[in-house]
Formats: sequence, structure tokens, C-alpha cells
Amino acid sequence: MRTAKTPRTWRSGTEPATARTDLKLRFLLSVLFTPLFALVTAGFAVWAARSTSADNPSQAMLTVFAVVCGLLTLFAAVDLMVVIRRRRTEL
Repeated sequence: MRTAKTPRTWRSGTEPATARTDLKLRFLLSVLFTPLFALVTAGFAVWAARSTSADNPSQAMLTVFAVVCGLLTLFAAVDLMVVIRRRRTEL
């Protein structure tokens, strides 16, 4: 693991050239949406498994929704890990 480099001067984040992301907001959004997307993924997967070919929406469409929500879950979880790592090294 590499050592953390502390900046020499703390930036306020108000200048466009040196703007920084709001890690607290990203952390909050990731914590809220990771389990939400996971629940929606599970809901669509169960719904797709129980549907028949005559149902509307179709089983294929429900599977697509489950995959998309699964990707959003993965994206939110990875962002959560990145934010946690950056908060450890920067703050």
C-alpha cells in the first residue's frame, strides 16, 4: 500500500482549477443508493423468475432491468470504496 501524500496547502474547492469533489455528499449518496439498488435488483430478478412469457412486461425486459440495476449497484459500491479510501488518505 502506498503512503498517503498530504497536500501542502488545503484548497477551499471554490476555484475551478483546483475544485475538489464533496466526499461527504458522495459518501452519503453511495451509502443510500447501494442497498436501494441492490433491493431493486433483487426485486426485478424475483419478478423475472416468476413471470411467464405471456406477462407484460416480458421476462426479458425484467431481466434487462435487473441487470441495469445490478450495474448501478456495482457502480455505487465501487464509488463507496473509492470515497472511503480517499477520505482515509486526504482527511
